[in-house]
Amino acid sequence: MNIVIIGLGTIGKTILKNLAGEGHTITLIDDDKKIIEDLIERYDVLGVVGNGASMDIQKEAGVGNADLVIALTQSDELNILACLVAKKVGVKNTIARVRNPDYRKQIAVMKEDLGIAMVVNPEEETANEIFDIIDLPSVNQIEHFAEGRVSLVEIVAEKGCSLIGETLISLGKKLTTKILICAVQRGDEVIIPNGHFMIKEGDRIHFTANAKSLGNFLAEAKLVKSPFKNIMIIGGGRIGYYLADALSKKKCTIKLLEKDPATAEELAELLPRATVICGNGTQHDVLIEEGIEAMDAFVALTDVDEENIIVSMFANKKKVKKSITQVESDDLYGMLDELGISNNISPKHVVAGRIISYIRALANSVGSSVLTLYQLVNNQVEALEFSAKKREAFYDKPLRELKMKKNCLIACIIRENEVIIPNGDSQIHLGDHVVVVTTHKNFDDLNDVIE
Repeated sequence: MNIVIIGLGTIGKTILKNLAGEGHTITLIDDDKKIIEDLIERYDVLGVVGNGASMDIQKEAGVGNADLVIALTQSDELNILACLVAKKVGVKNTIARVRNPDYRKQIAVMKEDLGIAMVVNPEEETANEIFDIIDLPSVNQIEHFAEGRVSLVEIVAEKGCSLIGETLISLGKKLTTKILICAVQRGDEVIIPNGHFMIKEGDRIHFTANAKSLGNFLAEAKLVKSPFKNIMIIGGGRIGYYLADALSKKKCTIKLLEKDPATAEELAELLPRATVICGNGTQHDVLIEEGIEAMDAFVALTDVDEENIIVSMFANKKKVKKSITQVESDDLYGMLDELGISNNISPKHVVAGRIISYIRALANSVGSSVLTLYQLVNNQVEALEFSAKKREAFYDKPLRELKMKKNCLIACIIRENEVIIPNGDSQIHLGDHVVVVTTHKNFDDLNDVIE
């Protein structure tokens, strides 16, 4: 595909890093010459220096021949204008980053009337992911395939979990709810397990399940926990606002700490059902005074990664049931597990994941058969939903007879309205949707999975 990215901040660079090497023709537009020069030197891309909303700059960048324009500058208005100009120049598909909560109710109108195919709000998307983690206390992360019918879930095999000590074969016989464990992180090691793999305490387990039966499995695994009611949020930025607003509607008791007096006052007006405290949530005495030890969940959302990590470690020490930590720097991810930071989230990765999934779906219309893509275990594993849209020799054959590439696993088959958690006798039929989990990169067809 021919893709133009306007605005090379953290999200733009993350998307570029993920798309590089996938065979796309990528052109960058940014008004910072040094950024363009650095990225041209690092990746096989083209670059134009200038205002991404300028028609002349867009024409110089070849927007008229592009399949997709992604506008990710710091200005919502500039992103919207850039997409309007791109449509005028001739591009069919545009994506705009729009962050301002004032535009929240206008997004549907923007998409329809302005012809923007996708509007992404990093803060709201991130808040939604955190909300899902809090709403299902025993789950670390949850993604959805097949329009929500299939769940891809991450859990931790904590002490008391009935999965510990079981092999995948013995679990298949023991559990009445069908799931398929498709990836396990054990320390620094990432494993695509076979039937003889044994689960140990502390393993981070990724599995697929019929979304309707997820609750049944969690109960069988003795991982059901009481709903969280008392939540403390540190940081009153946009993510904190969206999250507190969503949790308040669930009748949770929310305590939000924001150190800036003007912001705290504004949030108190916007969030009448939450308790907004003007105070520094990174200070020991403030956290104790505001009752951190009585909290079910703790969410660290300051602008400083190191502060978020430290206060989350403190929350863990105070036996808060779940702490969720915003971490933007990729350099810090390698040490998070050792520090006990098991639930971390990054707005740039959340939005990049959504945009890359859209790109894969768009590419599906021009050759690729990938419908949805998620990245797991700090981007070391990909989970892809393929459309079995063209006849292949390996269709209608039991999976046990197929020779698949190492570290590839068929995690789920969706056939019309049926969700199939596969075993060796399962088959792929023409028209199925197939979820594959792999440590390989850049697969764009089911053929890539077969030797």
